[in-house]
Amino acid sequence: MAEDKSHRGASSQFFVAGELCRRGLVAVLTLGNCPNTDVLVSNKAGTRFAHVQVKTYRPGRDKTVSVGTKAERDYGSAFFWVLAGIPEIESSAGWEYYVVPSIEFSKIVLANHQFWMETPGKKGQAHNESKVRAVAVPPAKTPYTLHSIDDYLERWDLIIAACTDASLCSEKQKELEELLMEGDV
Repeated sequence: MAEDKSHRGASSQFFVAGELCRRGLVAVLTLGNCPNTDVLVSNKAGTRFAHVQVKTYRPGRDKTVSVGTKAERDYGSAFFWVLAGIPEIESSAGWEYYVVPSIEFSKIVLANHQFWMETPGKKGQAHNESKVRAVAVPPAKTPYTLHSIDDYLERWDLIIAACTDASLCSEKQKELEELLMEGDV
């Protein structure tokens, strides 16, 4: 049977949502109804939100993840890219998640692509512009990897922080969440 990449991509969105729920957040899939958001995340009170775009790769097998030109754009402090390493069924590789803020991901993708465009190809030819961008998955590096995503392995804390209402102390945050859970607000 031929491999169907859509199953791996769809499952990775569920796995990412599950990881966020395990950490006390509310996470729902948009099921393709929002072009830039695969998983919408909030705190339990529903007072702070984050958007997550998920890209999938196979740990131990794939050296890069392909993204489009929209990855060069910073969508703001509440937007994250999660590169989800979902192992194949028969693989002994572990699960990996790189959680990268949009502002950082856009810089990485743009700088690496510009470097690729400026570097001659194997036969000395200029590279042609493309709508595809490749991001190296650690420990792999490509000849065009200027900036790495190494520092973002399992950085779920970044999304948690984006969904935490910093204007409230933790006591007030808990109080508000309890009221919202009871429906008294």
